[in-house]
Amino acid sequence: MAIFDISKTESSSPSTPRKAKKSLFSFAKTNSSDLTPPQKPSQTFSRTIMEENIDNASAIIKKWDHSESSSDKYCSFSQQDRKEAKEYIQCVNDLKRAMHFLVTQHSTCNKLVLAQNLMQMAMQRLEKEFHQILSTKKEHLDPESVSKSSTSSHLSRSISVDSQESTESGNEIQVTEFERLSVQAMNDLKMIAECMIGSGYAKECWKMYRTIRKSVVDEGLYRLGIESRSLAQLNAMRPDVLENNITDWINAAKVAIKTLFYGEKFLCDHVFSASKTMRDTCFSYLAKDAGLNLFKFPELVATKTKKSHEKTFVLMDLHEAIEQLLPEIESIFSYESVSAVKVKVHSSLNKLKSSILSMIYNFEVSIQKNSSKTPVPGGGIHPLTTSVTDYVTSLASYNGVLSDIISDFAFVSPSSSYPSISPTPNNSKNSSVSAKLAWIILVLLCKLDSKAELYNDIALSYLFLANNIHFVIERVRASTLKDLLGHEWTSSLERKVKLYSSKYENVAWSKVILCLPKSLNPAISPDTIKEHFKRFNESFEESYQRQKSWVVPDEKLRDEIKTSIARRLVSVYRDFYDYYMVVLSGENDLDVLVRYSPDNFGTCLTDLFHENNLRCRSLLSSTTSLPNSCVWRCIS
Repeated sequence: MAIFDISKTESSSPSTPRKAKKSLFSFAKTNSSDLTPPQKPSQTFSRTIMEENIDNASAIIKKWDHSESSSDKYCSFSQQDRKEAKEYIQCVNDLKRAMHFLVTQHSTCNKLVLAQNLMQMAMQRLEKEFHQILSTKKEHLDPESVSKSSTSSHLSRSISVDSQESTESGNEIQVTEFERLSVQAMNDLKMIAECMIGSGYAKECWKMYRTIRKSVVDEGLYRLGIESRSLAQLNAMRPDVLENNITDWINAAKVAIKTLFYGEKFLCDHVFSASKTMRDTCFSYLAKDAGLNLFKFPELVATKTKKSHEKTFVLMDLHEAIEQLLPEIESIFSYESVSAVKVKVHSSLNKLKSSILSMIYNFEVSIQKNSSKTPVPGGGIHPLTTSVTDYVTSLASYNGVLSDIISDFAFVSPSSSYPSISPTPNNSKNSSVSAKLAWIILVLLCKLDSKAELYNDIALSYLFLANNIHFVIERVRASTLKDLLGHEWTSSLERKVKLYSSKYENVAWSKVILCLPKSLNPAISPDTIKEHFKRFNESFEESYQRQKSWVVPDEKLRDEIKTSIARRLVSVYRDFYDYYMVVLSGENDLDVLVRYSPDNFGTCLTDLFHENNLRCRSLLSSTTSLPNSCVWRCIS
């Protein structure tokens, strides 16, 4: 490649001598009468220096000219004496300056032809050196090594490539041999690139660079498992295979961005630091298509994935991973020529966001459309309650991601007796998340109201509601929902639990209590007393038999309900028992007539609401044929 136009110099004959000019010094030394005939112009001092530079360059360049070497083995000066490598680059720079001087000041000088030939020899040699380093130093120039160098203090402190240690402010910086060779290779590439670009051989330089480094990028993505996939291929994947592919992609993308693309960007910027255009052009060639291919996958996943709530969290993982990489992506793909990658990334995020919102909405709809008509045995926890609380608590664990996804959520407070949360002006992102999660729970609670109507026993309906709402409260308290929904929200639901527990108690046990007289009357007859005992026994046994299969899974709630029942029922029964047993003390078959003492009565209540309760079931079915003492001996 020609740097200077010397065609005229090569074709023209030697120029005729110009008219001589007198030297200023000669004029100072002679009189006008002593003038001598004109002399041939002498070379200027600057021209002499430039021609000497050409001669010096000729010796150095020809020394390292591979075509003139008697050895067939290629010998790289960059791997020999570091001083000679720098000397070679310096001589090329001197040669370039000499050529520039001669072209502008002495364009007919024959030295230009020699200089041009030397420059071509030097550029061929530097091309080989450039290729040699890129090809044989891949281990030291791999993106991981470059990334480590860029984040360490070694390169930022300009480690000398001529020694294994450099000093700064008198303090030695220890460098491993591998690090030294990595930095040396990077600096050699930069030194050669600057020389070639400055000499007009930029095209040859960047074409070689991009060809070799493109193979490094492609190989790196291949090893990470990044490959181009079509929508048809994703549609053909089983759900579990797709989830595994998403997990693998997340791990691979982190390495690709933080190591592969970051390392290539740093190396490209370092080698071509002298030319912004070169940096832009080279990195675009290396990274644009690779980056677009990398982020094609999440976009396809967002488009392809069925909008079922089971896929919500794997898509949120995908969204979160890309969001976390966004600062690095913005920095790495900052050039206009690779801006398409950033556009692709944001497009992927928007599509993932849209899919996630659709999945959450579909989950809400699925709650509302739940058409199960089979009551949960014993008023226990409904499967819908479990699935919804599982889903909502999982959503809450993604609070940071969710706040970005549903920041535009418009909350409308529903008409309901249940507590709700409305967004507040402060911390609007958290308010939106809180409102959305509270809304999903509210949809569940409203659905539970309709499920409670499936029970034929009103008391069991209330117990069912108390159980399920309490379950929701406990799941909220055991998760990050506690902070998102707040104390007032849980307190409001707790009041609902107490209300439904109280309603259960009134409906289930009021009839039993009404079997006893409202006040103790000494004038009441023994027959009336017997009738009260008889009706009480029948009513209690009927209620107990009806409730023996009812459950309260939570131990704390179970104890609270039983304590409340005992407080009302046992205390009333004890007053009646203690007052009238004196009247009946002489009666025959007293054990049959008075089946329960207050203490044994309380003991029987303790066996209610256990999911594996078996003891009192068989006992109460045969209680009419067993003496009172035997019944309660067996129970206790």
